[in-house]
Amino acid sequence: MTNIQQKIEKERDAAREACSTNASSAECAAAWDAVEELQAEASHQRQQEPEKSELDKFCDANPDADECRIYED
Repeated sequence: MTNIQQKIEKERDAAREACSTNASSAECAAAWDAVEELQAEASHQRQQEPEKSELDKFCDANPDADECRIYED
């Protein structure tokens, strides 16, 4: 499990604990806000890491291959 996923699980457990006695308290709301912020950050990180194409993967492994040459105009 990644570091951010571990933080999400930890904050989720804390939110459940905070809401176990009074689900309408400010502490409960703040705890779930923290969970939502971490989930948004995890989503943002996934979007920033585009999937490499098969050609990109091949060129990473074989940079001298003819298919991987870059020509300047």
